[in-house]
Amino acid sequence: MEVPEAPVFPLLKGKVAIITGAAQGMGKTTAAVFLQAGAKVVIADIKTDQGEEVAKELSALGDVRFVKTDISKSDEVQNLIAQTVKEFGQLDVAINNAAHYPDNSPLLDFNEDTWRRLMDVTLTGTALCVKYQMQQMREQGTKGSIVNIASINAFSPEPNMPAYTTAKHALIGLTKHASNEGGPLGIRVNAIAPGPIFSEMSAAALKIMGTTPEAFAAKATSMSRFGQGHEVAQGSLWLGSDCSSYVNGVCLPIDGGALSKW
Repeated sequence: MEVPEAPVFPLLKGKVAIITGAAQGMGKTTAAVFLQAGAKVVIADIKTDQGEEVAKELSALGDVRFVKTDISKSDEVQNLIAQTVKEFGQLDVAINNAAHYPDNSPLLDFNEDTWRRLMDVTLTGTALCVKYQMQQMREQGTKGSIVNIASINAFSPEPNMPAYTTAKHALIGLTKHASNEGGPLGIRVNAIAPGPIFSEMSAAALKIMGTTPEAFAAKATSMSRFGQGHEVAQGSLWLGSDCSSYVNGVCLPIDGGALSKW
């Protein structure tokens, strides 16, 4: 079900934002919304060709650059921050959206290599992003906002995703800890827990679960539909902007009522 996009106002005019995992899906949509909101945007992803194509496509909306980044590698995250500051002079907002695809096995039989790689990207990679984003914001001496993309799996686990579920739980703990360190510096750190949002990653998860988008949405949400990427992007826009200036250390579900139904 297609949902019309909400109007975007210039809430990020004069701001510089990094969005990871932005070569597709929610990350790409968030980049588009942020550009419409007046931000200068650096999109990061491991997919070079796709990332460069997205940057070219979105350049019609404003100033956007692509930096190839594997967030599980400290030097590449540091390079992402350095390239952002070199290009645009500062860093004000970061949306940490990049994640590894969900695993596909019960905990009793989980693949240890898959577990390690998923944790390296989804959890450690996000922690590295937060670390160096906060360092840059502190060095600037300016306020900043960081949003980590978690999942409602952090509240209500789905079958056969032990590593994914564990990593997303941990992201909320990371967010709370970072908010306590960042708060006194004027750096807010929050999270969003998307529910059933249709994307390449959710399609992969549904395949793992052995169901279809229509069947899953009908039972999983009180709105009986999947969400759209732009609906999550609006939440990131609000948390990234000064409109949420007194919000710190929270996790905002954007889930079509899934948690209240479960």
